[in-house]
Amino acid sequence: MRLVFLVVQIQMRLYANLAEAVLIVHLLWCAWIIFGWMLTRGRRILAWLHIGSLIYAIFIELTPWPPCPLTIAENWLEMRAGLQPQTGPFLLHLLDAILYPNLPEWPVVGSAVAICLIILAVYLRRFVRVNKMKRGSVSAQNSPPYTRGVQRPLH
Repeated sequence: MRLVFLVVQIQMRLYANLAEAVLIVHLLWCAWIIFGWMLTRGRRILAWLHIGSLIYAIFIELTPWPPCPLTIAENWLEMRAGLQPQTGPFLLHLLDAILYPNLPEWPVVGSAVAICLIILAVYLRRFVRVNKMKRGSVSAQNSPPYTRGVQRPLH
């Protein structure tokens, strides 16, 4: 009987540790969403991955279904560990625990979506700047060699 109890305790602790690991992955995901734009300058593939992540984050925040897979995994592991799983968005519980107790859901979701949209605007600005620079260099390359760098008099 004692052995069974010990095995159950070890199993519950394992599930609790796995739930904490998923929580850490969830926090890393949020950090990637918020700060990933700083890592993507000059890295085209990474930038596209971050843009896809931003669009996915907006979709997950605005739609009730499907819920975030990390939240599902964390809740399942917490249930298996004998803990009370959270209900509602991850960010709401995070901010509720750290900063603002009893914060309504709409400002958290609205802020998260606004941050994602601002970061997408940063990418749009980068895209416009790069294309403007490319067009300027292409037009200079297409001009005859004898006119490059020569300023024409204004009439």
